[in-house]
Order: sequence, then structure tokens, then C-alpha cells
Amino acid sequence: MQAAGFVLVGGRSSRMGQDKARLRIGTRLLVEDIAGKVANVTGRVALVGPPERYADLAFECLRDLRQGFGPLAGIETALASGYGELNLITGCDMPDLPQDWLEKLVSTARRTRALCVVTRDAAGKVHPLCAVYRTECLPFARRALAARRLKLFDFIRELPAVEMHACCIIGNLNTPQELAAHAGRPIHPLH
Repeated sequence: MQAAGFVLVGGRSSRMGQDKARLRIGTRLLVEDIAGKVANVTGRVALVGPPERYADLAFECLRDLRQGFGPLAGIETALASGYGELNLITGCDMPDLPQDWLEKLVSTARRTRALCVVTRDAAGKVHPLCAVYRTECLPFARRALAARRLKLFDFIRELPAVEMHACCIIGNLNTPQELAAHAGRPIHPLH
């Protein structure tokens, strides 16, 4: 089964006040770190979002098929690309996402016939943007989008998804305070 990887970068980052994908974590941009891990697992990675915003990066970028429909539209775009039967999809805002966990998600998806294998972290939080979606999920995504049912938790319940329990907590960086807490130092925005 062919696997492909996608990192969703199309969000507005309104709570952060700057593009989360372009946050500097250590010596790299957050999106470079996550996309590198995804590529190591799947062999192929594409960003999903506005290509003009990421033209300077060394990654293919697919424009959302539907603008303004949130992350479910990003999932639709990834699944419609035809790049893989198994589609590892992550958000761009998870700085400590372990590569070995991504490998476990893909290997579980290969072993099972589940339409979706999703992460439940050690804190009990389900992460629909740390999951593997089979291409067969595309009609489900299109129906949900057409009905404007955009909540990812409702979408994964409809599939239904198989949950894999991680022994770590997977954090998201959504606010400057979360970024500062992750970095342990004052915030220095990139320009």
C-alpha cells in the first residue's frame, strides 16, 4: 500500500498572531521539522494550504480545493491528490510529534482495514490531525463538507476511526503563551 504524507498549513493562526507553520523551533521552522518527519515515514510529503505563502520552502504545496472550510477541506485535498492509499495527515503546529509514533500510525493502518487510525495521546486528547486516512474516506469528507459539517471529531466518529493510544502528550502551539511555555523563553516573532 502506497503511503503519502501531508502537513496542513492553511489555517489563519489567528490566536497565535503569526503563521504557526513559520514559527522557529530550534534551528528550523516548525513546518520544516514536521514535514521532515512525515517524509521520513511516508517517503513523500506535501503541504496543504496557500502555495504562495510557502513558495520559498522545499516542499510541494497543494491549494485547498475549498477555501474557508477549515481542516476538513485540507483532508479532502490530501485524499483527492491520489498520492497514496494511506494518507498520514498532521497539523503544522505539533512541535514534539515523535517520528516513531507516526511510523506506528502508518504500520497500524497497513495492518488493518480501518478507514482512519487516529491518535489519542496520554492526556486522553484525540488528535484528528495526527492520523492516517485511507483514500476511501474521500466521499465521507465531501459529504460532510457539502453539508457544512466541519467538525473533525464528528467526521472521525462517522468513519469510524480506530484510536491508537500514545504514551506521550502531543501538544499544539495555538497561542503566544503556549509557544513561550514550549520554548521556555520570551517570544521572538519571525518577520
